[in-house]
Amino acid sequence: MQIGPYKLTNPIALAPMAGVTDRPFRQLCRELGAGYVVTEMVTSNPQLRHTRKTAWRSDFDGEPAPLAVQIVGSEPQRLSEAAQYNVSLGAQIIDINMGCPAKKVCGKLGGSALLSDIGLVENILRTVVASVEVPVTLKIRTGPDREHRNGVEVARLAESCGISALAVHGRTRADRFRGEAEYDTIREICNAVSLPVFANGDIITVDQADEILRYTSADGLMIGRGAQGNPWIFRELNHFLMTGEQLPPPPAQEVHRVMREHLCRLHEFYGEAHGVKVARKHIGWYLKGRPDTEQIVYDLMRVQTANEQFQLLEKHFSDLSQLAA
Repeated sequence: MQIGPYKLTNPIALAPMAGVTDRPFRQLCRELGAGYVVTEMVTSNPQLRHTRKTAWRSDFDGEPAPLAVQIVGSEPQRLSEAAQYNVSLGAQIIDINMGCPAKKVCGKLGGSALLSDIGLVENILRTVVASVEVPVTLKIRTGPDREHRNGVEVARLAESCGISALAVHGRTRADRFRGEAEYDTIREICNAVSLPVFANGDIITVDQADEILRYTSADGLMIGRGAQGNPWIFRELNHFLMTGEQLPPPPAQEVHRVMREHLCRLHEFYGEAHGVKVARKHIGWYLKGRPDTEQIVYDLMRVQTANEQFQLLEKHFSDLSQLAA
């Protein structure tokens, strides 16, 4: 799969997720097999460019090419300026967010709210593509609501405007994250355009991934919530695509090793005080569904230092090892 001049190592991508896909998580997912990653969405509002949150979201120091930055907003000129600004910082691909259903984004007519105004969509796409010399990609949903699934129309428009690749989440804006993703619209989009398409939505297992790829004929898959607490999904999907065989889930000692490494990076990236807070949600995802974790999760959500997090995890996995022995 190729985006502009960049040939991806594999067609399995990490979806941009606000508050999740920071630099430590992107790096971890790449190491475990993600062929493509995109930053958290960065606002197009120039007044917020130098805030601490935007600085964290715009930090891709040391990451390998291609460096893809997602921008969000509703004003064509501001989005084009944001694209130029992020290219000046080193972005090699600009991704436009028209897929986020969050109220605070849609309430400002950004994200998936834009899908209700095709004229504005076209204006944004043409303005941003013309403003930078790097590839511009687009992430969308299947439409504003189930009665107005205009994903095929938006995809055709995107292709005509010079968009280099498209990611489609199989829900409408109105669906938010409720119910199940549908792939009929993604299949129609793949048949309607020639640009590369990532299928996105409810991809949790290798079997689901295989079925979605076969049904939609998408060029790649974009994994979002399926990677939360399970960054090994990229390794498992790649192995299956290459061999047709499914890998066993990672053993407890590897889960512990990856969690420890992830937490170290979070503490370093954000500083200990904030890093401990950010780590809590990842810890919850890593341990969700695993046996005998209710008490350890409860305790880990309340500690205040990095050392306490590491000590509790060490004890938990040591106890598991002794039980297994």
